[in-house]
Amino acid sequence: MDDLYRDNILDHFTNPRNRGLLENPDIEFADDNPLCGDHLHFTMKVDENDRVVEVGWEGQGCAISQASASMMSEHIIGKTLDEIRGMTKRDVLDLLGIELGAVRIKCALLSLKVIKAGAYGLDGLPGDEEI
Repeated sequence: MDDLYRDNILDHFTNPRNRGLLENPDIEFADDNPLCGDHLHFTMKVDENDRVVEVGWEGQGCAISQASASMMSEHIIGKTLDEIRGMTKRDVLDLLGIELGAVRIKCALLSLKVIKAGAYGLDGLPGDEEI
């Protein structure tokens, strides 16, 4: 079963979904993982009900961070900002579907950190290491 998830991660890494920043986004946020050099920049458009209708992103980094960004970009379309604010690291890890070591978890969670900070309209999240 792990091979299936690994293939999915490689597919999202080599064929990222929603790659490219949106023009005139309603929400925009970027951040880095200084320990490994991963960088993500997300843009989102929301409708009048605060529901995400379009997502775009750019970034560079390891396969886990980039695949996580691609998967999350698909996952949040149709969700409200409140639903995004309620997302946890378990949501990201379930999307990835494989066990990750401590170093790789930070890579995987960068997308969640950026998306949630954008949903909150913050420059950062207090206690974001616990996302």
